[in-house]
Amino acid sequence: MAEHAPRILGEHRYALTSVWAGNTGTGTSGYRDYRRDVEISVEGKPMLLASADKPFRGDPSRWNPEDLLVASLSECHLLSYLHACVTAGVVVVSYRDDATGTMREDGTGGGSFTEVTLRPQVVVADASMIEAAKRAHVQANEWCFIANSMNFPVRHEATVTALG
Repeated sequence: MAEHAPRILGEHRYALTSVWAGNTGTGTSGYRDYRRDVEISVEGKPMLLASADKPFRGDPSRWNPEDLLVASLSECHLLSYLHACVTAGVVVVSYRDDATGTMREDGTGGGSFTEVTLRPQVVVADASMIEAAKRAHVQANEWCFIANSMNFPVRHEATVTALG
């Protein structure tokens, strides 16, 4: 029997720049004296306007870290799922996820996420693909780098239907 060559594992690095844009003239002289505005940039991509969440004196019109965490989990699952479906011969024609996350403050100024629930609503090309499409969510969860990096449950409440 021929030996298989070891699989090459890659290491990927990601770089971005976060710039605080909330100095109103007195820096952080007091808790209420500065805005939580942040500009996040990655070379070659549009700037992302971010802030703290509204309860933490942030600008509700900007993305906050909690939004971005839930968005990362949702997008990672979506992309991993599409790949799993291609591998399984499943033709996805639409995908929508209404994801939610729960963060609990600990009373000392900190806190953590306790869970994120993804609710993918998938439509496949043919009813014969529904079962394989449901199984592909398990594979996608195993492949999702972001979900594998979390220390809280990432739950899935998926629905799969077929055209027609």
